[in-house]
Amino acid sequence: MSGAKGVRPIIIVHKKVAGHDEEHGGAWKVAYADFVTAMMALFIVLWLLSASEKVQKAVGGYFQDPTGAGRQTGTTNAGTSETLSLNEKQLNEIKEKVQQAMQQIPAFKDMQNQIRMSITAEGLRIDLLETKRGLFFDTGDPKPTEAGGELLKVLATELGKLPNKIVIEGHTDSSPYGRPDYSNWELSADRANAARRILAESGLDASRISQVRGFADQRLLLKDDPTNPSNRRISIIVRNKGLDEQEQKPGVPPAPAAAAKPAPEKVAAVMLPAAGAKK
Repeated sequence: MSGAKGVRPIIIVHKKVAGHDEEHGGAWKVAYADFVTAMMALFIVLWLLSASEKVQKAVGGYFQDPTGAGRQTGTTNAGTSETLSLNEKQLNEIKEKVQQAMQQIPAFKDMQNQIRMSITAEGLRIDLLETKRGLFFDTGDPKPTEAGGELLKVLATELGKLPNKIVIEGHTDSSPYGRPDYSNWELSADRANAARRILAESGLDASRISQVRGFADQRLLLKDDPTNPSNRRISIIVRNKGLDEQEQKPGVPPAPAAAAKPAPEKVAAVMLPAAGAKK
């Protein structure tokens, strides 16, 4: 065929198309992933800045101790829910034991509606709510009544079995005490101190009492009824062990006391008519 005249040879042309380099083709994905990661971090930071202090501490606690191995209880600094659940279980067991012990008091039937126990971030809170006639403290008197002293002795026995620190608070209603040299501040602090002395004399190790607080009428239980006798109360807090351990670390400030909120099911029992009575 090649020798035949007038016949052109068949030419086959192979074109090579140069493709993109593999590294060049995936570079945009890496850049996009970095951008998305940076935006997510920005949104988290913005969310934390607007979150409450409790949330900020919880998130910080998680990054400091993701497994929760360094904490025994669930305070506001805890990073996991398991430690909090365990702590509430222990505090509920303490609550049941204290309730059983108080039921042995002859006058408990008259005072059971005036004793409120609740689990807070600080620990087990025991509130002794006053009545109009004065159940735990007579009106205007910093010394406990016989029934109040008997209850504190029982509490000392039960609390003495625990390793937790104890905090004692005194509260009054908003009615003025009536003396220029002795106000609700002195009365609330003196009542808390009187409770401390009875607890210490009845078997509770004095070194276990970490704070004695007098709040006067600054933390009313019933804010809509500031003169209600139930605002006059002594509060005993069995502190979370983990909270004390956390505060003992260098540079960690003490946690502020959490104001107690009335339990809905108990409000009817403690709401007593006020008649302008003093403390």
